[in-house]
Amino acid sequence: MAISTIGRWFATVLFLSPGVLLLSGCVDSPNSDQQTQAQLEQLQAANRQLQSENAVLQTQLAEQQQLSTFTIAADMLFVSGGFDITPKGRAALDDIAPKLRSLKNNKVAVYGYTDSEQVGASLKKQGIQTNLELSSRRADAVVKYLVAQGVNASTISAKGRGDSHPVGANDTAAGRAQNRRIEIVVEGPRS
Repeated sequence: MAISTIGRWFATVLFLSPGVLLLSGCVDSPNSDQQTQAQLEQLQAANRQLQSENAVLQTQLAEQQQLSTFTIAADMLFVSGGFDITPKGRAALDDIAPKLRSLKNNKVAVYGYTDSEQVGASLKKQGIQTNLELSSRRADAVVKYLVAQGVNASTISAKGRGDSHPVGANDTAAGRAQNRRIEIVVEGPRS
């Protein structure tokens, strides 16, 4: 007894990861080559279209991620060892404020960071004993300034992190300068 095949063609499309599609198919009737070829070409065209759309979405996502964090060197925002915003710092924040004002449903967190050097005597006289306190005061100052520039006060918060998240080596002047920073992060929908 001979085994016969059924004259149907089918295809499976699997989304393995963003940008990667796997097309598999089965053709079991030698009489439907032209129909099968046309269907395969349609699937390949659909695959190309989906890959193109995925590339556009990936680009938009990358742009969104770039716009979601603003990092500003504390040395530009504040006088050394202080937490009052300088004119140069206000100018930098003035560039960011319109972007933050346009956000309607996002939370914004302003994170303050310092290097690992001890707090100086002038700050201690002002009641600031630790880097965590200094970073909190700096983050607060940025939030107050941005709110004064029209950013919705209910969407923005300040968080001091002190020297707990270094991005550079604290044993070099350049590394310490990198660690003294403010990060303004657009987080997600506010609750």
